[in-house]
Amino acid sequence: MLKRFSVAIAVVTALAPSIAHAHRFRTSRENSLYSRITNSTGNSTAVELQISTKDTKGRNDTAPYLYGLMFEDISHSGDGGIYAEMITNRAFQGSNLYFGTTPGLSGNMIVGSENPIVPAGPVLTGWAPIGDVRMNLDILHPLSDALPTVMQLDVPAGATGEVGFLNYGWWGMDVSPQDYKASFYVLANAPRYTNNVTAFTVSLRSNLTGEVWASTKISNVPVDTVDYIQLNATISNKATAPDSNNTLAITMDASQVAGQTFYFDLISLFPETFKNRPNGLRKDIAEAFYDMKPKFLRFPGGNNIEGLSVQKRWKWWETIGPLKDRPGRIADWNYVNTDGLGLLEYLEWTEDMEMEPVLAVYSGFSLDVWGQAGTSFPESRMDEILQEALDELEYCMGSTSTKYGALRASHDHPAPFKINFIEIGNEDWFSSTYPYRFSYLYKGLKAAYPDITLISTAYNENADYNITIPAGGMWDTHHYEEPHYFLDNFNFYDNWQTSTNNEGVGVLLGEYSVKQLDSPSGVINWSLPGVPFPQLISAIAEGTYALGGERNPNTVKMSSYAPSLINTNWFNWTPDMISFNADPKQTVLSSSYWQQWLFAHFRGSQTLPVTNTRGDFRPLFWASSINDAETEVYLKVINSDAVGIPLTVNLDTSFKSVNGTIITNSNPNAYNTVEDMEAVVPRKLNVTSTSGKKFMWIVPAYSITVLQFDI
Repeated sequence: MLKRFSVAIAVVTALAPSIAHAHRFRTSRENSLYSRITNSTGNSTAVELQISTKDTKGRNDTAPYLYGLMFEDISHSGDGGIYAEMITNRAFQGSNLYFGTTPGLSGNMIVGSENPIVPAGPVLTGWAPIGDVRMNLDILHPLSDALPTVMQLDVPAGATGEVGFLNYGWWGMDVSPQDYKASFYVLANAPRYTNNVTAFTVSLRSNLTGEVWASTKISNVPVDTVDYIQLNATISNKATAPDSNNTLAITMDASQVAGQTFYFDLISLFPETFKNRPNGLRKDIAEAFYDMKPKFLRFPGGNNIEGLSVQKRWKWWETIGPLKDRPGRIADWNYVNTDGLGLLEYLEWTEDMEMEPVLAVYSGFSLDVWGQAGTSFPESRMDEILQEALDELEYCMGSTSTKYGALRASHDHPAPFKINFIEIGNEDWFSSTYPYRFSYLYKGLKAAYPDITLISTAYNENADYNITIPAGGMWDTHHYEEPHYFLDNFNFYDNWQTSTNNEGVGVLLGEYSVKQLDSPSGVINWSLPGVPFPQLISAIAEGTYALGGERNPNTVKMSSYAPSLINTNWFNWTPDMISFNADPKQTVLSSSYWQQWLFAHFRGSQTLPVTNTRGDFRPLFWASSINDAETEVYLKVINSDAVGIPLTVNLDTSFKSVNGTIITNSNPNAYNTVEDMEAVVPRKLNVTSTSGKKFMWIVPAYSITVLQFDI
């Protein structure tokens, strides 16, 4: 059970034991001997490297999709996270639930819920009344078939003053100078409505003092009694609130509405979004991702694609179109997904960040509240699952003359997207049925789209079978490990295709991170939480593994750290690359983020041969590349030891200058926090200006460095 956070200003939720996040099983290829990164080896043996720029036959094209993003809505990374909607429980689509064990039954079951009668049922969590009103949930006046539950607001005949309701947001709301877009649906109860016109005031307020930061009035509204009307308003705010303990209030003058009843639903508030995309992404988080220069986005999960039942799987067709037609669902991480961040929004995310979409399609296996066991579609019904995927691809890529391409066009995106990568499922080694499911879907998808690269989510992790991945395909492998694993497996992908008889098969390092620090057992203890935040030691280990991938671009085609995001008010998993809360000023970019950022910013177009004429790998690790114009040579160097290592670099061509960027700290356990966001960040390397063919330098202890030689 992970650490529990709660705050007084918002939805207070208790974190229950979650489904254990899947991890890759250890195989015989892994080295059982491990050097402890936390202990100095005392090995300060100098290393001398020869980098060849003239041996063109020794080069390889670098993998074009290092480095990317893996996203799934876990730890409120979507709703309450990068999805910029500021209203919590905006359409009463359901509530949190909790898992536990019960005597006499194997596995987990639902043992608690915010709604005590209907697990995951609707609640009024996040909402509070203003003035003399009564708030209830109502199902007699649904907004739509998808959103059947609304808020009923009764205003007594004797009410006076300001009446209405407020929302606390996702553990608060940021109020800063910008324009906010507010909207809501409203319907009047006919027998009680007096056919007058009503004014609605929409305002941002302090939850501590009640001070109104900014407001706007929607005047003279004749509220319908048959059909909901949608009201929209822009709140132009000039104030900067001292904290995020703020609310959105929607109020009326009791003199206009006393004795009346109104129904509200899909109440929404958006700040200015990334690239001004409607229904878009939260700017600070999206900009941090964009600044990484990511090459792809893998979506929509993660376990979250599978659902806690077949019925609650991620149904792409329920995540598109008007928000009032998206039912949302109780998802895999104890809370409801609104699916406001749906298929089209994911595709637009890749469009706005110039990334390749890596689309995971449902593969016929769903998890269960039991745990990692679940339900598989029988082979006789796999045609249904294939058709789901084909329809989804037609929505993404079909012309407007096709059924689903026309549907996409009706959603304001007539231009088709280009999908080059399809992942078949997620972590399917947990099931016994992936061999027939993968084979069926692979053949069907390949027949329809022969040029798409298909990615298997299993290879040799299940003790009962290996998946045969055809040449041209890829394997998505996941590693949540201790630091030593990544150092020991620096060369794991050297000759991997040949040694495993996987010629022509590529690798997607789809999820990897240091989960726990090195332990006496040398393996992850899944009953314990992970390190709270990535440390320098994490970045060093992960960076070493990433270097191993860079050295093998014909095998390791793509990689992405995971999980990406964590809302520190509610989380299922640690550590994560970026942590955040409602206040953008408290968004923390971790050491692991900066390692990814550094490597992504110095991507050569071809690898260069490097010969170590003195010394060897461990504790120093390296890889070199050259840019497309052949004007810059990059040497990435990691020192995993507690002592500096003398390094001599010889080039076979003259360089005009050397500069560098380094990530280091004297404490290998240092990490970034709200109080110290720059404990572990890239900094300009102070090196003596030099030229020629030889460069000498002492690589600092516990450091990640990129040297750039201008030639």
